[in-house]
Amino acid sequence: MEYNTKRTQLHMPEYGRIIQNLVERCKELSTKEERSEMAVAIVDFMGQRNPQLRDEENYKHKLWDHLFILSNYDLDVDAPYPFPTIEELQEKPKRMEYPKLQGDFKFYGKSILQLIDKAIELEAGDEKDALIQVIANNMKKSYNVYNKEHVQDEVIFRHLKDLSENRLDLTGIDSLEKSKIYYATNRNNKTGGKSSTNQNNQNKRRNFQHNKNRK
Repeated sequence: MEYNTKRTQLHMPEYGRIIQNLVERCKELSTKEERSEMAVAIVDFMGQRNPQLRDEENYKHKLWDHLFILSNYDLDVDAPYPFPTIEELQEKPKRMEYPKLQGDFKFYGKSILQLIDKAIELEAGDEKDALIQVIANNMKKSYNVYNKEHVQDEVIFRHLKDLSENRLDLTGIDSLEKSKIYYATNRNNKTGGKSSTNQNNQNKRRNFQHNKNRK
């Protein structure tokens, strides 16, 4: 009985030992033409064994890269794509930059920044004024949800001015106009809740009277 500890180490375990053995056999072939022909067959087999890879972009290129890794970076064949170097494969990905929103403004979200950029692009007029009002209202909702406290309109105006780099300024108005959709939804929810409570109370009284009459 042969134990796994005595076998050749799998360079990519997800492909299994069968493909690993095929790659080793491919390396042993005497001519480059034979190795190239077998490499094509191995790549097709790898695609059949892992059909989920077909949903990825440039999956064929990835399969050839994986073939090179399976060969322990030692495979002399005519490949349709250049094989990556060991240094390229071991290179760490670049560090992702932090989002622009940080500190006191992180709870507003990226969508607010996108709306602000759109508002800045618009020419002065009713459309731009309406969009700025929408932005400010949404900023106020986000602030109240995140901080769980009421915020003065002046604070929202100041944040909007800072986020837009002084290009959107509402500090000249008194207060924000309430969002009709937001408040209408809340009113409907409250009304619905009261109606449900009243209906439950009526059902309880009706059941109590029915049980009383049966006695």
